[in-house]
Amino acid sequence: MSENVFRLMERHQRLDDLLRRAQSRRMPDPYEVIRLKKLKLSIKDRLARFFRRQDSPTANR
Repeated sequence: MSENVFRLMERHQRLDDLLRRAQSRRMPDPYEVIRLKKLKLSIKDRLARFFRRQDSPTANR
């Protein structure tokens, strides 16, 4: 696994933790929750693109 992918996975996990904490507050800031969700989703999309490229038949050539 490349270092970039590993960093993205770590960042995704950190965002997940931050999102859980933000949502568990008594009065969560809806804008912070939305911002964290969007960041987490963008990282998830980048990871998915990477793994799709790895699984494609042209990547094995």
